[in-house]
Amino acid sequence: MAKQQQEVYFVFMNFDPVYERLRADRSKEGSATLDAYLSHKHDKLLAKLLQPDSYRKRSSLAIVDGFAVEITEDQANVLRSAKEVRVVEKNQELA
Repeated sequence: MAKQQQEVYFVFMNFDPVYERLRADRSKEGSATLDAYLSHKHDKLLAKLLQPDSYRKRSSLAIVDGFAVEITEDQANVLRSAKEVRVVEKNQELA
C-alpha cells in the first residue's frame, strides 16, 4: 500500500473561554502568554490524536485559535472527529 502524501491543512478550534480571555489582553505580555497557551494547546491535541513523527505543525494562529499542520487526508479526518475541533480545511494554493 502506498504511503499517503502529506499536505498542509488548517485546523480551527471550537470556542475556548481561556483563549477569549487571553486574546482580550492586548499587552506585550498578554500576547506572549496567548501565543504560548495556543502553541501548547495545539501541540497537546496533535500528540493526543496522531502518531509521533507522523505530522509537522507549521504554526499556531492566534487570531483565530487554529494552526497549520502537514498531515495526510486520513489524519485530517481523525482531527475532524475531535470534539475540540471546529473545522479542518486543506490549504488551497491560488494560481
